[in-house]
Amino acid sequence: MSEVVMKFENLTKKYGNFTAVNEINLEVRRGEIIGLVGPNGAGKTTTIKMMAKILRPNSGRILIRTNHSELEDLQKVSSTITQIGFLIDIPSFYNMTAYQLLRYFANLQNYPKDQIDERINELITLFKLTEWKHEKVKTFSKGMVQKLGMIQAIIHDPEIVILDEPQTGLDPLARVEIRRYIRKLQSQGKTIFIASHMLYEISEVCDKIALINYGSIIGFDTVENLALVLKTSEINCVLLNPLNPSELETLLNRLSEKLNSYLDQNLDPLISKIPIKYYPEQQGLKIFYDGRNESKGEILKILIKDFESDFTVISFTQPKTSQLERVYAEMVKENNSNNGDV
Repeated sequence: MSEVVMKFENLTKKYGNFTAVNEINLEVRRGEIIGLVGPNGAGKTTTIKMMAKILRPNSGRILIRTNHSELEDLQKVSSTITQIGFLIDIPSFYNMTAYQLLRYFANLQNYPKDQIDERINELITLFKLTEWKHEKVKTFSKGMVQKLGMIQAIIHDPEIVILDEPQTGLDPLARVEIRRYIRKLQSQGKTIFIASHMLYEISEVCDKIALINYGSIIGFDTVENLALVLKTSEINCVLLNPLNPSELETLLNRLSEKLNSYLDQNLDPLISKIPIKYYPEQQGLKIFYDGRNESKGEILKILIKDFESDFTVISFTQPKTSQLERVYAEMVKENNSNNGDV
């Protein structure tokens, strides 16, 4: 198991009588991608600003593994500027050219002077900003400014990268590119924190999710393990052709009979009254099953083998985004109930 590179101990931040972050405890290991998920005002941005030393905690502390291989109090370590890269939500820059700006940040963070130009060229090529290298930032689109913000966060090759809403303003293709580069950073042993409202982006790229509500972490684990709090699991099957409405009831009964031993036998009626539903607008089946990986494999085998003459499955997925939404809603409800909220 990889070493712990950052640790939160009873981390607390208050603004007057308002507690924005409430005694957070967390351990993060080298090479992990951690997602911070929560609604506006949950404490995500306050937490990562304390990680970036923009804010100081009122109590508790953040420990970081330094070059001396010891965990030390972040507030007492002066060398962390070279170890952490930070992208704030909706960055704003002086009206310099992209090259001037990136060179300024590289110098500020003590990147080797003889390697700066090579590093700038490498990153602006990766983020497809080569043609804009010598253009003023005021001519950039919102998405281009976001890419520039990403580059300045990693220009000095930090060990820990903190990204606050990194997908803001990006088109779908650029989002895929950002996810790909985040994975590349991870392969280099970097540790990455991502705060985002985009649950799909979080679930696709993060190894673990920290669910935050009213300044407290109410869950911290993989999406799959967090999903164990749910009363059921679901599979979405997209079909090649639509099902015949006149044969639908009979087909669903046959499906329920064949898949019965793998279906959720205690399905919450608030989620669904039947274990298998058909959505004609998506040409898809939603199957509520017992959540076991073995069951998922058997269900796929049966759909392909026993129903070959009825339909063709072209997609068979367990939707992480809807899982994450339901996990968060369930845990928030439980947390509020424990705290006496109505």
